Amino acid sequence: MEKEIKGEDLKIELRTLTKDDYLGLKSSMMEAYSEWEGASFWGETHINKLVEIFPEGQICILVNGAIAGCALSLIVNYDQFGDNHTYTQITGNYSFSTHNPKGDVLYGIDFFVHPDFRGMRIGRRLYDARKEICERLNLRAIIAGGRIPKYKDYADQLTPKAYLEKVKGKEIHDPTLSFQLANDFHVRKILKGYLPGDTQSLEYASLLEWNNIYYNEEEANINSKKSIIRLGLVQWQMRPFPNLESLCEQIEFFVDVVSDYQSDFILFPELFNAPLMTAYNHLSGAEAMREISNFTIPLRDKFMEYAISYNINIITGSMPYLEDGVLQNVGYLCRRDGSYEMYRKIHLTPSEQSAWGMVGGDAITTYDTDCGKIGILICYDVEFPELPRLLAEEGMQILFVPFMTDTQNGYTRVRCCAQARAIENECYVAIAGSVGNLPKVHNMDIQYAQSAVFTPSDFSFPSNGIKAEATPNTETTLIADVDVDLLKELHSFGAVRNLKDRRLDIYKIVSKTKK
Repeated sequence: MEKEIKGEDLKIELRTLTKDDYLGLKSSMMEAYSEWEGASFWGETHINKLVEIFPEGQICILVNGAIAGCALSLIVNYDQFGDNHTYTQITGNYSFSTHNPKGDVLYGIDFFVHPDFRGMRIGRRLYDARKEICERLNLRAIIAGGRIPKYKDYADQLTPKAYLEKVKGKEIHDPTLSFQLANDFHVRKILKGYLPGDTQSLEYASLLEWNNIYYNEEEANINSKKSIIRLGLVQWQMRPFPNLESLCEQIEFFVDVVSDYQSDFILFPELFNAPLMTAYNHLSGAEAMREISNFTIPLRDKFMEYAISYNINIITGSMPYLEDGVLQNVGYLCRRDGSYEMYRKIHLTPSEQSAWGMVGGDAITTYDTDCGKIGILICYDVEFPELPRLLAEEGMQILFVPFMTDTQNGYTRVRCCAQARAIENECYVAIAGSVGNLPKVHNMDIQYAQSAVFTPSDFSFPSNGIKAEATPNTETTLIADVDVDLLKELHSFGAVRNLKDRRLDIYKIVSKTKK
């Protein structure tokens, strides 16, 4: 984008911002916000990030080579935030992780004009350029949180709503709000606490919107994400299998059954292949576990074959995996497109360490699927709330938890923690475990399970937070539909908003490692 207007002694240029503009940009910002006590300024790393992720959304106007004004923007999926958001949330705590090229709204995160160039319609040029971007990218609207800097002069006489009405009626001139109203923006609502430290506005802001009348909602194509996702959970019976082939026959039976119901996912339990240990009863538990780790890769390959042939995403529960002498508890996400990824149990129970000599993994990640982002945590991992919270911050909508518990006490820990994770992270949680007995298999002789799908507890969901649950201690399958669009509504309009209402100003969870 580039426009020029030449006069006898004046050259005005509208163009996209570059990284080389930073020093001039900073100088202009400091002058523009000179009357705002305590105002902070974008650092060079912030500007560089914006230019990298969304170059055409960062525009500036130069007058005789000097930056006279600037408008910075992101594209967001507005349904994820709704009208009750803060500036920190919409910018991803200033990381711009909220930018989504497939979003529907152009969100203005900054806009300023250098005082020396006011009165030259610099601001109008910038707004017109923003509108062109919105139309060209087929976004439905421009939304921004606007300061109301004159409100502090009227706060003892007027409520924010009354102040807004008087600005609309031109009884009061607010340098920011009056300008935005004149540029065809309307106020959706007044926000409180939008921008902490904005003492001039008393931390109030007007949530402004300009609608793109040329917006055409694109029809969903064959590859678009589904709203209703069908989950299939296997409550697996532990019993001796004479060989790997007979175990695979039982696996394929369940995949076949669940896929007949057009399920999108099937979840197997933790260490479901433990029956293979019966052939190694003469060995110690640690030795037997290492022996059956030899079957893990062949089983993975079988799961991949089933995922493709039955057109279903398979979460393989978990199996022992030996690499360079290190034994871990791992599983695989086998997608129906033929791709796969490994996940590892991070927190090991004392018995896993002492009886089998297992070592925990160190990767915390979400997985992209044709049904959206999912998370997978193995059994004990779900009892640590930090892990699902990190996954939720990456956009996880469904958390799958394969588990194995021998007593009702252990099962209760997994179940109660899984239900808590669904509420606090505004997601669905599916748990699947094993039942039955394995005589003479060390540390694996008895099992207790009741597989279930848990939801947040709000008006759009079951009041007890349970979407579906299997009969306890019986081999069976559980089929349940979950609606991920309800999670978006909950995030913005729920009776409580656990993710939005976090006090990120006083606490935050940070992952030290990424996959």
